Amino acid sequence: MANALTDPNSDGGSPLTNFSNCHEGIVSHLKTFSEIPDLVKVATEARKIAEETVKFFKEAVFDHHSEEERDLFPAVLANASAGDELNIVQMMVDGLIAEHRDIETLWARLEPGLVKLAKGHIVDIDEKSVQKLVAQYTTHAKLEESEFLPLAEKILGRNDSNMADLGLSLHTRHVFRAARRGMRGS
Repeated sequence: MANALTDPNSDGGSPLTNFSNCHEGIVSHLKTFSEIPDLVKVATEARKIAEETVKFFKEAVFDHHSEEERDLFPAVLANASAGDELNIVQMMVDGLIAEHRDIETLWARLEPGLVKLAKGHIVDIDEKSVQKLVAQYTTHAKLEESEFLPLAEKILGRNDSNMADLGLSLHTRHVFRAARRGMRGS
């Protein structure tokens, strides 16, 4: 099927008009083409962020949750006064652990796409899930910072050895973790 750009017998005007129309189409496509360098920069940045986020979750977020659940939460529970204080701490710890699992579940749904993106593949990343994860973690961190950690400070601060024990436990784990990473060459 012929069109005005390729058929000199079309009603598009003189042959020179056809050349002019052709140039308009070419220039329009070239304008779109000129966006590629900026889009490649954006895609490269997205790949880099995906790669760093995957690594960050594995090396920081999951370790942080583990340290809270293995060291901090048990220490606070063990040193809370029986009664209301212990009940409040238990309720907070149960809620924080549930939030950890929710965040980890959200992450598990996002991670495969981010791994592919980090490798340079074009993938759809669910924007709502990303925003939900960010919002949920932000709320979680604010709760820990504003309520749980001040309470933990009060409870563990009653006895200097409690803080020292927690500090030693965390320090030892960090040293071993760093040594393992060093042995793997990362």
